[in-house]
Amino acid sequence: MAFKTFYNQEVVPKLIHEFGYKNKHAVPTVTSVTLNVGLGAGLKEAKIIETAEKTLTRITGQKPVSTKARKSISAFKIREGNVVGMKVTLRGKRMWDFLEKLIKVSLPRVRDFRGLSPKAFDGQGNYSIGFREHIAFPEIRSDEIELIHGLQVTIATSAKDDTQARSLLKHLGLPLKTD
Repeated sequence: MAFKTFYNQEVVPKLIHEFGYKNKHAVPTVTSVTLNVGLGAGLKEAKIIETAEKTLTRITGQKPVSTKARKSISAFKIREGNVVGMKVTLRGKRMWDFLEKLIKVSLPRVRDFRGLSPKAFDGQGNYSIGFREHIAFPEIRSDEIELIHGLQVTIATSAKDDTQARSLLKHLGLPLKTD
């Protein structure tokens, strides 16, 4: 069963019952998933930028967009316009496929995994997960890796607050620790 079908058939009725929504269209849903890699120390090295781009392309199946510095910061040796990161925003079918893969494959592959922190919500119903190593994703083969880098996954929802978003993600199967 496709993950969106699972959402529509299993998660929506549970959320309607839990929060008493009058209409199934009022039920919060996942609107987008953004993967972000900060380049940090590798601002000057083209190899690090290239590795981050290949990693994101391989994980998502979509070409990443480079993010540029908005202003110069001399302490970090960053000039305005320098590439400081790469990001990919997923929506629609790719987003649902990625979420399924994240929950069922990638998170269980993380070393010493004991659940995700319930404190990573931003107040508007969005949730961020930080990976120290990008090798948790099944598309990345450990024998082909030259550089290990971290990445951040942000799940944006249409929930009005963190309580609704927490319930939505828990019903989707995201392994959140209990407070």
